[in-house]
Amino acid sequence: MTITRRTLMASTIAAALCPVGRAQAQQLITLTARKGAMQLRPAPAPNSEVISFGDAPFSPVLRVKLGDVLKARLDNQLDTPLALHWRGVRLPSSFDGAPPLTQKAVAPSESFDIAFAPPDAGIFLFHPSVRAQATAQMARGLAGLLIVEERTPPVVDHDLPCLLADWREDESEPLVFVNGSPDPQDIEAPPRGRIRIRLANASTRRVMAVGLDGAKAQVAAIDGQPCDLFEPVRQTLPLAPGARYDVFFDLPDTAGAQAAVVLRGMSGAPGLSRPLFTFRTAGEPRAALPPIAPLPANPKLPERIALEKAARLDLVIAGEPGKSWTVNGQPADEVGLKPVLSVKRGTAVSLGLVNRSRAPQLLHVHGHALRLVHLLDDGWEPYWRDSVIAPDGKTVRLAFVADNPGKWLIEGGFGSGDGPVVWFEVT
Repeated sequence: MTITRRTLMASTIAAALCPVGRAQAQQLITLTARKGAMQLRPAPAPNSEVISFGDAPFSPVLRVKLGDVLKARLDNQLDTPLALHWRGVRLPSSFDGAPPLTQKAVAPSESFDIAFAPPDAGIFLFHPSVRAQATAQMARGLAGLLIVEERTPPVVDHDLPCLLADWREDESEPLVFVNGSPDPQDIEAPPRGRIRIRLANASTRRVMAVGLDGAKAQVAAIDGQPCDLFEPVRQTLPLAPGARYDVFFDLPDTAGAQAAVVLRGMSGAPGLSRPLFTFRTAGEPRAALPPIAPLPANPKLPERIALEKAARLDLVIAGEPGKSWTVNGQPADEVGLKPVLSVKRGTAVSLGLVNRSRAPQLLHVHGHALRLVHLLDDGWEPYWRDSVIAPDGKTVRLAFVADNPGKWLIEGGFGSGDGPVVWFEVT
């Protein structure tokens, strides 16, 4: 499979403007993981090896309506084992993609059928999760976006995915991909048009700073769950690996105006700046819409978590990247035989992440939505997350209701074997 810049750009614009891989109930989508080649840098630079699920790396975008069943077949045409993790989806643990805890990895030339009804509307990533292989597979393009649409979504002129990932070969300057393309995307919309951008970071290690020029952004959801509507500080959002934001904004009310979603920098390349989407207004202004409103709160998540009755667990993390990890003094480089916590379904959990390592830890809890708790246990932040960063030498505390039965990982890194890992059980 050889991909040219022209065919890649055409498929990328189509992905931005149209629902890609829209799954209806009972429809099977095949995700074939395979190697290919792509001209990423100007000639005479050679083609680069990519790994993808579709016609481009870091694609496709799947869309399903809330309440419908997503049916997918993972077809592994690589020469390494493969499993898929659906990041942030509160799905049955048997499809969580956590080998060897909940399933076997899919061997080369074999397939695995997945079926679940996502319980929440929002933005979710799917990416490799075999710890020894995932970093290399993701870095070459094996990741995609799942959008679960509300049954009655807000009125917008464009609902656009923005799946970001970085690519670096040797010591060359990193490339930033947007929906599988290294080129910015131009969108035409009417004056006063309303835009919904679904930001997601599929990088394995880089934090990206993404901002808006020429319009005023309002954030309506974080990590796939609605939050109190807020305007980003300096119109810029930091996207850690795996993070997702729903952002709404209105375009200027005159024809010929411009607005842009812009990369303002990223870890390891703070001076890197470039447009991701450029919006140009043309034609007659659209009829005025009501002010941007918050998304409805998710009724499946608790309004309050009973911290006073919570099962409490502190995880003391030690070690450093590239070497061995321990959690509470026990080896934590591989999935262990025993859970660090076992609770009955419906139990409130207070989880402390004590980072005694020399590096910040991006920690992801599978299968549950989390509150970031104030360290005095006197409340929590007004949003939900599925991952948090614990700075080196610091402690963060999370709370959640263990309402999803099964076995669930708590892991550092991006599920890629470069961070500590433990698991808990909900019975």
